[in-house]
Amino acid sequence: MKLYEKANTLSDHRVKVDPRADDRVPDGLYRRCPICQAVSSAQQLSVYQACPACGFGLRISAKDRLKWLVDDFAAYDTDLTSSDPLAFPGYSEKLAAAQERTGLNDSVLTGQARIDQTRFHLAIMDPTFIMGSLGTITGEKLTRLIEDATATRQPVVIYTASGGARMQEGIHSLMQMQKVATALAKHHAAGLLSVVVLTDPTTGGVTASFAMEADITLAEPHALVGFAGRRVIEQTTHEQIAHDLQQAENVLRHGFIDQIVPRDQQRATLVKLLEIGGCADDE
Repeated sequence: MKLYEKANTLSDHRVKVDPRADDRVPDGLYRRCPICQAVSSAQQLSVYQACPACGFGLRISAKDRLKWLVDDFAAYDTDLTSSDPLAFPGYSEKLAAAQERTGLNDSVLTGQARIDQTRFHLAIMDPTFIMGSLGTITGEKLTRLIEDATATRQPVVIYTASGGARMQEGIHSLMQMQKVATALAKHHAAGLLSVVVLTDPTTGGVTASFAMEADITLAEPHALVGFAGRRVIEQTTHEQIAHDLQQAENVLRHGFIDQIVPRDQQRATLVKLLEIGGCADDE
């Protein structure tokens, strides 16, 4: 009798187990939202890869974002590669693997973009490339893009997604914070519009520099925006922080973000802002 009851219990347990319990099932048909825990099929997530329940934008590559964001894009500086300035153990191999996996030379995609008839300079940081970390080439590509936008008097749109400065490049990485911020300041001084869109996650040195220095700061719903991570904060202060402390909605309430814009509204929002900011059709 006991054996029967045990077998029956195990059988019931197997029946009740949800095959979608993990963040992603093996065939990728379902995803669990890390914010509201809703489970959605690939069809429900649609091309935007956003949770239909709460609007949270799942982490996507720069190239996947291009598919729904712009109508035309010409990439810049695709031949630049890091020289591994510190000869950090295993870094060259890690960099090569990221380049092979993403098809990018570093953690940001930059170039000339067009939505309808609106043209602008666009940079998209890629969280799938070493967690979007800020390296020397990332900073160089961003700086060149902004400087070219200043010279041609075009607006700049930057999508941020980063775990912070790339430790394998040490001080060389940290220097990029000031370099990009300086280029952005000169762009602003020239009377040109810059827009930053904070996506999940935007943290570390990126948050501490150019991510918060544009004329207009937008964010995706529930995006993680902060400097230090939750574990670092709690280990340092010996206090548990609020679960939404670093969510975009809380950052908005404290005045550091101008508007939260879901992915399916970003095209229209950017066009409106760029038109107001004086962006003209080149054609």
